[in-house]
Amino acid sequence: MDLMSLELTEKQFRKVSHIVYHLCGINLKDGKQALVRARLMKRLRALKLPDFDTYLKYVESRNGHQEISFLIDVITTNKTSFFREPEHFNYLRDKILPKLTNRRLRFWTAACSSGEEPFSLGILLKEYLPDIDFRDVKILATDISTKMLEKARTSVYGEEEVRHLPPLLLQKYFTRVREPPRAWQVKNDVRTIVRLARLNLMDTWPMKGPFDVIFCRNVMIYFDKPTQETLINRFWDFLGPGGYLFVGHSEGLSAISHKFRYIRPAIYRKQ
Repeated sequence: MDLMSLELTEKQFRKVSHIVYHLCGINLKDGKQALVRARLMKRLRALKLPDFDTYLKYVESRNGHQEISFLIDVITTNKTSFFREPEHFNYLRDKILPKLTNRRLRFWTAACSSGEEPFSLGILLKEYLPDIDFRDVKILATDISTKMLEKARTSVYGEEEVRHLPPLLLQKYFTRVREPPRAWQVKNDVRTIVRLARLNLMDTWPMKGPFDVIFCRNVMIYFDKPTQETLINRFWDFLGPGGYLFVGHSEGLSAISHKFRYIRPAIYRKQ
């Protein structure tokens, strides 16, 4: 059969939705069927499988365990950029960093995608913590996508990805590694304070904390309300007293039950 003529039936879509929700809490909403079909076609071609039923049976089989990571990779959206939602970084720079006087500082970007967010945070810390080299400062950067983490580990970004960075920051914190096409790699003095690790937010969290700041931005829009509420209250437990939680600007917490104090749009504090 010609793969291009394959349709993802409603039953198959519901099956995919159930698997993805069970694995990582992502709620595939109605209207996403065509998108899911297009993305799963890549896996059918890669595995040389004839149809979606065969693929779903493979995913659920003992031999298909490794395919789970690929399924999550193709389903999840990984849109990101350096200093995305800059108001957050400005608030961190102006209002939070001056008050963080402890020698030990811990930050967590809980859905780091291909690394732009934690490296942006690392650049900000290098710029505005003048004594950072004499303090114990670490950024934990986690994501469920092994593909995105592989890119983050290379820390190499193309011309389009660094296009909006201020030239001084690009010169100071990146090294040009090839041309053409042009690409830049984050320098070691930023990379060494970032620890990358795979983490499914629905699983047990092995780290101890507490964290001073947690970024979990533009992720909860894919979760239903009960999952959002559970996640937010787990973040509370992993923040130290006075710690801050940053969510995406489209992810206000007004509709769920939590103990955080609202600071400003998409910024909350544990008090």
